[in-house]
Amino acid sequence: MLDERYLPHLSNNLWYSQLSPVYQQYLLAHAQTLQVQKDQSIFLSGDAFDGIYAVLEGAVRLGYIDIHGKEAVAAIAEPIMWFGEISLVDQQPRSHDAVAAQKSAILHLPSSSMHQLLHDHPQFWFHIAQLASQKLRFAFLELISIQTQQIGQRLAQRLLFILNGYGNHLSIEQRCIHLSQEQLAQMLVCSRQTVNQELQELEKQGVLKVAFRKIEILDAARLHRIAHALPQA
Repeated sequence: MLDERYLPHLSNNLWYSQLSPVYQQYLLAHAQTLQVQKDQSIFLSGDAFDGIYAVLEGAVRLGYIDIHGKEAVAAIAEPIMWFGEISLVDQQPRSHDAVAAQKSAILHLPSSSMHQLLHDHPQFWFHIAQLASQKLRFAFLELISIQTQQIGQRLAQRLLFILNGYGNHLSIEQRCIHLSQEQLAQMLVCSRQTVNQELQELEKQGVLKVAFRKIEILDAARLHRIAHALPQA
């Protein structure tokens, strides 16, 4: 059973809030709350599907560590963001790693519970498809931004993606993003120096404040305008 203190957070999650009360109650009844330490693996690339997850507290890095130990971060999952459903859909091993970026509380819905739910209610596959399509949509938006936008716009857009839980939030409650400039540079496929320069410029404009492994968004509306500004003629 899920710890009740996290229920208000779930209500701000777009996907969960749109489920019927029957499905919500099933998830709550079968979910487990996991306490994980910083740098602890939740699952690794190549692992078999063992359920779906959501970040209740803290943050999780989604990415890959190569044979030389270098980590490539694709996304940062913060409350409340679901992850791990792709292997349920395609029945393939995990395609990436999920590692705690800090001490975190994680919701885990075991694979046995998921398969039972889908067996009893096949229509729930529609909701799983919605969850997976959120990530697909943002992946396409990111690909388009790489091809059409300047780095300043891409940075602003990625910060907004993270702040909004990649479409998982009904509203933005948290204003701090916990990641390093190196990780942000990996996401944007550019140098750390470039990210540092762009962040400094946004800080001068009063849009955000940079600290060690943390970015505090001060003016989300202005950040949105920068991300969606039309190209100069």
